[in-house]
Amino acid sequence: MYQQIVDQITARVMAGDWAPGQSLPSIRELAATSGVSVITVKRAYEDLERAGVISTRHGKGSVVSERPDHARGLLDHHLDLQLTEAAATAARLGLDRERLHQRLDAVLDTNPDAPLRAASASAVDAGHPPATTPHSRKGTDR
Repeated sequence: MYQQIVDQITARVMAGDWAPGQSLPSIRELAATSGVSVITVKRAYEDLERAGVISTRHGKGSVVSERPDHARGLLDHHLDLQLTEAAATAARLGLDRERLHQRLDAVLDTNPDAPLRAASASAVDAGHPPATTPHSRKGTDR
């Protein structure tokens, strides 16, 4: 669940939906409205802060970083991890490079209208848990 929070906040920042300096819901507020533990939200916010996506000001809460370009780096890293996992799974299946490319193309061709931006209309704003998992969004910039 914490990864979904990280992904959705990152997506909102990347999409420009949240401007630099904009306040985020408090940890307690987001935990209560999302139905997750404070520890889960705190972990997500800590990861976002380490990645430079948000800044936390003691006593004032968390805001979108003044350098939102860090959000792209976090997304790039996450994509690289997923692609590495996919390549390892393909190797276990005995797929060669060409077959893996074909499989990826097939996934992208069957989901052309599922851009990553659609996931940015998040429940984080509404205080609800995200409706998608990181693995269920199959968007591309092809």
